[in-house]
Amino acid sequence: MKSSMRRNWLAIVAAALLLSAAWAQNAAAPQATVWRFDNLNTIGGHPAHLLGHPRLIDSPYGKAVEFNGIDDAIFIDSHPLAGASEYTWEVIFRPETGGAQTQRFFHLAELDPMTGRDTGNRMLFELRIVENQWCLDSFAFSNGSASTLLNCEKLYPLGAWYRVTAVYDGEMLRSYVGGELQSEAEFHLTPQGAGHASIGTRIDRRDYFKGAIFTARMTPRALKPEEFLPLPAAGAEGK
Repeated sequence: MKSSMRRNWLAIVAAALLLSAAWAQNAAAPQATVWRFDNLNTIGGHPAHLLGHPRLIDSPYGKAVEFNGIDDAIFIDSHPLAGASEYTWEVIFRPETGGAQTQRFFHLAELDPMTGRDTGNRMLFELRIVENQWCLDSFAFSNGSASTLLNCEKLYPLGAWYRVTAVYDGEMLRSYVGGELQSEAEFHLTPQGAGHASIGTRIDRRDYFKGAIFTARMTPRALKPEEFLPLPAAGAEGK
């Protein structure tokens, strides 16, 4: 009996230690920031500053925001990857026909705390239109170190929903469409300071995006492709 009680006690202690270790690991893990584009007032808890007339639409997954490719954009006074020494940045979006050849659809930029102006340190998601299809162009700049990941050998149809992802692991910057690697390059990132974001255009209001954005997730660590944000099941959210 005593032996059985001892085994049970040891099992309880071991389980408690495992739970404690898991809790400590989760508590120490950097938390992701999720921005859902399901309204035109706030994004991720931040006021949405509108340019033009972006509008809410129904998607297979729930509400999304659509941009006309001419003068629609949303500006947010937050840089969710500020301070990150590595990161994973994911966007679920739908590029549409009729847009410009070059489009910037998501821009994170650092601001100088003394002047309030852009320092030039930035991260962007862009796309290029080739023969009525699109390819991913992602870019990052950090204190003189620049990386352009453009691969137009891999083209995708317009008018469908995709997840695009940029991953920086401290040495390499990689870009993905779905789970498919598009391009990679060495990159040196100095963690960026606080800043702001633009969606639907570049921060300086050019190269507008025609299409819709459903959600974005910014995680201050490098995720593996199997950890990427999945496309939600159709009808998972109320329209």
